[in-house]
Amino acid sequence: MNSSRRITLTLLLCLWPAGYAQNPPPQLPPPTAPITMQQAVDFTLAHNPGLLSAQQNLLSMKGQEVEAGLRQNPDFSLYGSNLSNSANSNTPYAYSLQLSRLFERGQKRRWRLDSARATTAQTDGQYHDQIRQTTLQVKQSFTNLLLAKATLKLAQDNLRDYRHVLQINHDRYDAGDIGKLDYERLDLQLAQFESDETTAEMNLVQASDQLQTLMGVTQPSRTFDVDGDIVPPAVSTSLTELEQKAIAARPDYRAAQAAVLVADANVKLAYANGTTDPTLEGEYDHSGNLSSYGFDISIPIRIFDRNQGNKDTTKFLAQASRFSEVAAQNQVYSDVDQAWISYTTSKVLSDRYNGHYLAEAKDVLSIAQFAYEHGGIALLDYLSAVQDDRTTSLNALNSYAQTWLAIHQLSFASATEVVP
Repeated sequence: MNSSRRITLTLLLCLWPAGYAQNPPPQLPPPTAPITMQQAVDFTLAHNPGLLSAQQNLLSMKGQEVEAGLRQNPDFSLYGSNLSNSANSNTPYAYSLQLSRLFERGQKRRWRLDSARATTAQTDGQYHDQIRQTTLQVKQSFTNLLLAKATLKLAQDNLRDYRHVLQINHDRYDAGDIGKLDYERLDLQLAQFESDETTAEMNLVQASDQLQTLMGVTQPSRTFDVDGDIVPPAVSTSLTELEQKAIAARPDYRAAQAAVLVADANVKLAYANGTTDPTLEGEYDHSGNLSSYGFDISIPIRIFDRNQGNKDTTKFLAQASRFSEVAAQNQVYSDVDQAWISYTTSKVLSDRYNGHYLAEAKDVLSIAQFAYEHGGIALLDYLSAVQDDRTTSLNALNSYAQTWLAIHQLSFASATEVVP
């Protein structure tokens, strides 16, 4: 091999893999403006690496459909001998042309296509179920971030208000209006409010990072923000309607139904593979001045059924897939029912806080503060009212978040948006 050809071959070997190389995804920054929950979901569906990977896997199944539909190619062969001899010699030149093709019987191509298409449908259901699960995770993370924001604001407001109260009582202590014991008890209570603020700040950063990671953001940013109402809405759809929607739309149930079609097609393919496939061959021979034609038919003799095990296996797998479909259907009804009871109970509790307990706790604190400042109640009673207001406010926020999470779970179970 000369040097120029060697260099060319080397370059080709170096450049050949480059045509298959894929550029890495670009760095993805977070949105700069506060986003809503639906915007967070849309952003995730467009950029989440796990979903993008599953999408490519689904596209690859289309290639399997093409592969399953390929037909048998004919075989061509050319044979020559004594080509340097003349036609009149004792060993004249001769050549032979042969063309053969295998013909599939039992509709093998049809059942391969049916199996491949059903497998694609099953993979599509699994892909959309992954979308459903990821959407739930985003909604849950979004709600946790909303809760963290509201909890931090509550902690900051409580800390600011209590510092103001503590300053007033410090002035009273300096003036001799209250004793050292009462003031130090008030000052010790400040540690709880400071601890609440620090914990809330940490929870906010962690919740923000979790949501940004789900969205596909390369590196979480502290400036990322969301916009939404922590107070949950009411669900107007009934349980029966949600069950019907779930049966019609749940992608995991559709995947289970597609698995039945895959199994049925595999049974038919197993029986089709048990049929013999003949090979037909045509031949043209030329030797010297003589020409001849011929043909050949080759048919395997199936004395023993070497495909019986596959037939039995596919039949049992097909029956198993039907049981799995029933199990998937039962799971749909169970999921919706469990999500519904979780929503109804949590909504009742959040409505109680929103409609009664929050306002009552604020009223009790206001009365207790006025009474304490005017000598009407003891310090311990006032501190108890402060703790009750703090606890009630935190419980209210948690009940709102739990109702939101129950709504998200209900949307997940029914595969539909239960709130606009």
